[in-house]
Amino acid sequence: MSEFLDAVEKGIKKSWAWILVLILVIVFWYFHILDDVIRGLLPFLGVILLGRLAWIWWVHYVQQDFISGIDFVLLEIIPPRDVLRSPKAMELFITNALYHWSNKGGKESYWQGAVWFWFSLEIASIEGQVHFYVRTPTRVRSMIETQMYAQYPQAQVRAVEDYTLAVDEITQEGAWNGWGCEFKLDKPEAFPIKTYVDFGLDKDPKEEFKVDPISPVVELFGSLQKGEQMWMQIVVTPSKKEYHTHGTWFGHHNWVQESQIEIKDLLTPYARQNKKYDQGKEVGYTLEYRTPDFLKNAIDGMNKKTAKLGFDTGVRIMYVAKKEAWNMSNRRNIRLIFRQYAKPDCNQFERFNSTQADAFGGVFTITPKTIMVLANRMLNEYRERSFFHSPLRHHLLNKETVPWPFTSMFWPVFFQNQTFVLNVEELATMWHFPGQILKVPTLERIESKEASPPTNLPM
Repeated sequence: MSEFLDAVEKGIKKSWAWILVLILVIVFWYFHILDDVIRGLLPFLGVILLGRLAWIWWVHYVQQDFISGIDFVLLEIIPPRDVLRSPKAMELFITNALYHWSNKGGKESYWQGAVWFWFSLEIASIEGQVHFYVRTPTRVRSMIETQMYAQYPQAQVRAVEDYTLAVDEITQEGAWNGWGCEFKLDKPEAFPIKTYVDFGLDKDPKEEFKVDPISPVVELFGSLQKGEQMWMQIVVTPSKKEYHTHGTWFGHHNWVQESQIEIKDLLTPYARQNKKYDQGKEVGYTLEYRTPDFLKNAIDGMNKKTAKLGFDTGVRIMYVAKKEAWNMSNRRNIRLIFRQYAKPDCNQFERFNSTQADAFGGVFTITPKTIMVLANRMLNEYRERSFFHSPLRHHLLNKETVPWPFTSMFWPVFFQNQTFVLNVEELATMWHFPGQILKVPTLERIESKEASPPTNLPM
């Protein structure tokens, strides 16, 4: 009985505000006050609603204006001939070069429309030639270069033209065909994916004993033939996700605290209550959490994930090819390039927003013309590296706001991009230079070591 009363008390404490509102509504309805209240409040609520919509529209407008003034550059990173360092080096690069967290005041955020910079870590294969890229705002280009040279002194960094511009529109009449998709996490983002630490690369094993999770990606990309291209992008920005704190009106917390809540919820069924005493009197109880063996791997991984910096992340891949070179097998193969990061008891990637016949789900498949439209839209979103600050039409007309079967009637229906939090260890696992054990001849490397001339040369 006491457990039941404790549960009731806990529920009242969490939902007291909603209980109070419900009581007031019942009282107003019983004494016929509700009609007068509604008539009096309706104009006031209308002003609040219109003001809220105007505010959202204004913030979106000034942000888009600010974004249009950001100048981006695509940097190609040519890895050194001998990559002896573990992905830990890339983890340090991502931490120091890409984590541009800052506090922005009201004038910056709501008048100037200032937003945090976002970056794109990319791997692209152009007819089998594999390249590593970083897309960055030009204002922080020097930071990218210096931090890359700090971890990989023999690498080369150079500005190049955007490789996606070589592909025209994907249409039924055009020369190109394409398929793409995005990825989301199968479980809440508190659960980690498999990282290079799980593969033992943090121990710096000998080259012949290394099992590098990025090898399948580079091997697949290096196997393409003439007229084929494969692209992969990981778009990141420092995590500023906020979650509503349950039991409060306006309380929010960050992704680290959300992970702690996930851990507590996971362990609550296995917690034991210990009575708490004050001056000999029982004043409540404390919880002693005991982790069962089958949850230890997940709990340990969740704790380790929050120990490192987190980035809001979006992942997108594309396979494009001239129509005469289109290979359906490669279209299928690219969907599987992230299987090595799966931890079934923790987390794994799940395909989302695929540009194919069953894109909208349901019984009926979409037409070849619509497939081309979706593929061309994916091409434009890849080219724009868009995951954050999407156009307003994406928010108004998307698969979540327009239910099936009306998705085929309203044109165009957009898929809403989904982002999630990955920490620097997970990002470095997915984007780093492979070691010498991977002998892909189409992966460009620096063929000779560079060194500064000696200081005592005769003049």
